Amino acid sequence: MKVFFAPGCGIRGGERRTEVFMRVIAGKARRILLDTPEGLATRPTTDRIKETLFNMINRELPDAVFLDLFAGSGAIGIEALSRGCRRAVFVEQDKKAVSCIEANLKRTGLSADAEVFKADVAGALSRLAAKGEAFDIIFMDPPYRMGFAREVLAQLAGSAVCGEKTLVVFEEALETDISFVEECGFRTVKEKCYKTNKHVFVRKNVPAGECGGNEEI
Repeated sequence: MKVFFAPGCGIRGGERRTEVFMRVIAGKARRILLDTPEGLATRPTTDRIKETLFNMINRELPDAVFLDLFAGSGAIGIEALSRGCRRAVFVEQDKKAVSCIEANLKRTGLSADAEVFKADVAGALSRLAAKGEAFDIIFMDPPYRMGFAREVLAQLAGSAVCGEKTLVVFEEALETDISFVEECGFRTVKEKCYKTNKHVFVRKNVPAGECGGNEEI
């Protein structure tokens, strides 16, 4: 299934902001300030939610290869690198956001372990698959309530970039029905709800009797 995303949908949509600063919470780049794309409608993940997320996946991080889709400022992938991931790939189609990711990587000294794709998510996934790339953790924070998480999961279901042991995490609005997860060939491992949004942790379905990786989150 080929997926198309509207121009600008790579930015994590939400409230328009005047100036937002974030920081790396833990690891080798701890406390370094990060910026978000100037002049764009963004929805940066708060430090509290980001810390909760990474506390939950901490055991998966050492030496992992991380894919950050709809990367925005790159804060999630940068946090993953800071906490021990071996490599991170960032996918973002907005020019200003890509420049922000590159600047944040340079500021944190993590550029050598990162690759940034200026592309829509569907196109980037096809290119990554053609290159033989595979990921241990895939994170996506698309605009809420627009069906992008479902479309990406449908593409990942048939892609080698996402294996049976790959942990996929997506962020959505709290009220979003996630029954599409099973329809796309995945199973929900855990759902973590916050005040207005949630993180959903999924893995690919595997044939009966086979192990699909660590189910604990």
